Amino acid sequence: MNCDEFVELVTSFLDGAMEEPTELDCLAHLARCEGCEASLEQFRQTIAILGELPRELPGASLSVGARDQLRGAFRAARRV
Repeated sequence: MNCDEFVELVTSFLDGAMEEPTELDCLAHLARCEGCEASLEQFRQTIAILGELPRELPGASLSVGARDQLRGAFRAARRV
């Protein structure tokens, strides 16, 4: 598996919705690719932050606090 293939499958990977052989390929790729490992952590942080926003307001903009939290998460992930 290469980086492009991993990025294409990252949502399924995070959801735990892939076949075992494909999941094992993803795990093997992550074990040797620091870039994809960092990207995966950014996805996780984004999901964690955005999961705190109310869902009943489609199209609502981010609050200042949520925006700052998201920016901080991305900055921290880049330093890793």
